[in-house]
Amino acid sequence: MRLATFNLLHGRSLSDGEVHAERVAASVADLDADILALQEVDRAQPRSKHLDLTAIAAEALGAPTHRFAAAVVGTPGETWQPWRSADDNIHPLYGIALISRWPVLRWQITQLPAAPVRSPVYVPDGGLILLKDEPRVLLAAVVDAPGGPLTVATTHLSFVPGWNVRQLRAAIRALRALPAPRVLLGDLNLPAGPARAFTGWKPLARVPTYPSFSPKAQLDHVLADPRGAARLGTVVQVRAPQAGISDHRPLVVHLDQA
Repeated sequence: MRLATFNLLHGRSLSDGEVHAERVAASVADLDADILALQEVDRAQPRSKHLDLTAIAAEALGAPTHRFAAAVVGTPGETWQPWRSADDNIHPLYGIALISRWPVLRWQITQLPAAPVRSPVYVPDGGLILLKDEPRVLLAAVVDAPGGPLTVATTHLSFVPGWNVRQLRAAIRALRALPAPRVLLGDLNLPAGPARAFTGWKPLARVPTYPSFSPKAQLDHVLADPRGAARLGTVVQVRAPQAGISDHRPLVVHLDQA
């Protein structure tokens, strides 16, 4: 079983700043993941040519089951508002996604509110700016995997220190209502040590993923709840390959359940 997480940067290549469906598909197909968690996912956004990045990634993996969960309506960094209901789905959306080669028995979405104040962020071309935080979302699925039901979830937590910890703890509480074994994948905007300390969950991979051209920090994680983790099997391979898109590297964990 291969589990993977990938912050897509809405499919943008750092080489030319362009978004192409073929590049997204090639980068995802290389992961050969049975379950893939995606963050910074666009749907119907002008900046990504109105593509449905979730559907493109699912087709690249030959995965029949997928779901996108919007966090905001509009375009991050420009004009946006929190996603409220299905009525918002006629507009450009931005959020996260889960893709599975196996059927999903149950989906669960948990809203994670944004930090209430603007926070300083360093932008390479603009220096230090005060940025309004976006709301976040946790997307979980109970997957009918060959080894039995498995809870997998993804999220992309806030960049605001402390607030991302609060969101992480809320995510863990929500996941404990779903059956073990449980795995959380995503961009937590936290290093591996704090991610483990604040959850008590076991990292299945310790490898830097950011920035993609020369990774020095691990912001992307695959965490397993110790309760029931033995059923996941043994980690036999971890890789964070260079991809043709994004400022993050994808993180792939191969588990042997024999």
